[in-house]
Amino acid sequence: MNHKPRILIARAISPEVVQRLQQHFEVQSNQDDVVWSAAELARQLQGKDGVLTTGSQTINAELLAACPQLKIVANMAVGYNNFDVPAMTAAGVQGTNAPDVLTETTADFGFALLMATARRICESEHYLRAGLWKDWHYDLFAGAEVHGSTLGILGMGRIGQAIARRAAHGFGMKVIYHNRSRLDTALEAECKASYVSKPELLERADHLMLVLPLTPENRHAIGAAEIARMKSTATLINIARGGIVDDAALAQALRDKRIAAAGLDVFEGEPAVHPDLLTVPNVVLTPHIASATRGTRSAMAGLAADNLISFFAGKGPLTPVNQLV
Repeated sequence: MNHKPRILIARAISPEVVQRLQQHFEVQSNQDDVVWSAAELARQLQGKDGVLTTGSQTINAELLAACPQLKIVANMAVGYNNFDVPAMTAAGVQGTNAPDVLTETTADFGFALLMATARRICESEHYLRAGLWKDWHYDLFAGAEVHGSTLGILGMGRIGQAIARRAAHGFGMKVIYHNRSRLDTALEAECKASYVSKPELLERADHLMLVLPLTPENRHAIGAAEIARMKSTATLINIARGGIVDDAALAQALRDKRIAAAGLDVFEGEPAVHPDLLTVPNVVLTPHIASATRGTRSAMAGLAADNLISFFAGKGPLTPVNQLV
């Protein structure tokens, strides 16, 4: 009798998704949500045919060499910078991600972070809670306009396009963008977005939204030189990945008021946060929660599960990130 494939779920996920996987596989689930070291992850993967990861488990050549039975890694995130894709392909291991299901929720959050940053919501709440609000001033926490301003988007994939639609159609914003490749004319029209060079994007944007993947080429895509091109009144929002921004350079720019404010959901080396970012008032900080609604997180885990089920049923993965021969 054939045994069911053996699956590891590397972090806690929605119980209903665990139950669905148990119908198809022998499942070991980390519902206690222990954060494993690389060595412990390799140990837990012994004898496993597949693993459902959350984006914080590194899948590299060393781990793959230690886990020769592994056939598929299903990430419940759209980003997969935790994968060494060439090493996975060389080892014959399928990688999958979870696009689309988090697009609208993440775009909602990106816009929420933009508005909180532009309108100084967190800064003013801290002021109120500290008992400092005594009277009215014409410039009390006066922030930046959102409606009718210029939104610059760096990275124009699904999430960038969803943010552009919210900006143009909901807030009458002028949307400009820079991307590795230009969108087709119909998509540009739908988003009411105009393609510009990266220098022009930096110089014109009242609000700069980062929605690009973390690749070696994109590391520190926004550093001191790029910030120096931005308006002193501009805000910078990062919902992409930690490492896209040079956090040390950003903290210095915020302290010097080189730009007005920043909103960050992702950080270099997270969950660690650069200490200088914790000491400047003009930054909104959130703990990587852009896709964190109950429905969306369940859908992300569900798509990762679908990839595992489809793969082991011999139908191939639904959302592959590499092509195996």
